[in-house]
Amino acid sequence: MLAIEQILTEISPMQPLEKVKLIDKILNSLEPPNQEISEIWQEEAEKRIKAYDKGEISSISTKELFKKYGK
Repeated sequence: MLAIEQILTEISPMQPLEKVKLIDKILNSLEPPNQEISEIWQEEAEKRIKAYDKGEISSISTKELFKKYGK
């Protein structure tokens, strides 16, 4: 457990985006990403961005999202 505490101490001054990148690397070390699934999600994200830009779909705030799903 000491190693975990040391790591937490070392990463505490990191910026949030740096922490997210670190988390991503840790998760990938547990199970490498499936390239096919990653490509499907990338295509879906691009479709949603285009639909949003065209006004075909709208967005809601994080607050509204959590309220809707009880978080």
